[in-house]
Amino acid sequence: MKNNFSRWNRLFLFCLGLFIAGAFAMKWMETDLVYNNERISIFGLELFYPKEKIVEIFTGIDDRVRTILSYHLSFDFIFMAGCYPGIASLCMMASEKIKSKNPISIGLKIIFLRASLQLFAWAFDIVENYYLLKWLKHPMIGNEFGFYHVIVYCKWIIALAGALFALLIFTTSLFRRKNLRSEN
Repeated sequence: MKNNFSRWNRLFLFCLGLFIAGAFAMKWMETDLVYNNERISIFGLELFYPKEKIVEIFTGIDDRVRTILSYHLSFDFIFMAGCYPGIASLCMMASEKIKSKNPISIGLKIIFLRASLQLFAWAFDIVENYYLLKWLKHPMIGNEFGFYHVIVYCKWIIALAGALFALLIFTTSLFRRKNLRSEN
């Protein structure tokens, strides 16, 4: 168990480095993402802006902001390479915690499923970026906007569920250890 946990931990730390590097680069660029003297929200583009607003932004930004947004979306691929495998490795480290207590548990299967689903979240994020880059070049959004939002929501649900479930397992195992030490 210790050996598997160590391997997943090393992968997690590598992914954490990619995650931080990608997040830093994207955060650094966000101050230059401005349209009509207001910042362009990446979360707005992903989740909240209606398609008319996205078309308005993508047709109204100047070439400098368009280039920076394109770079931002490109750095998102580095961020993704750290995020989803990182969540999967976090899930697998949590599964090692469960396995040590009960090698044949339903929780083990659930956490493995959550780790495996990170491949879908990663694919959904790639598709999301494809759409945003496509619309950035040609700001015409058709009927695919509904599909785009389904992809984005699924990505967020899968990623957050995996990360939160793994963190919950780590937190409960930490409290169990403290309780066992205080009883002895």
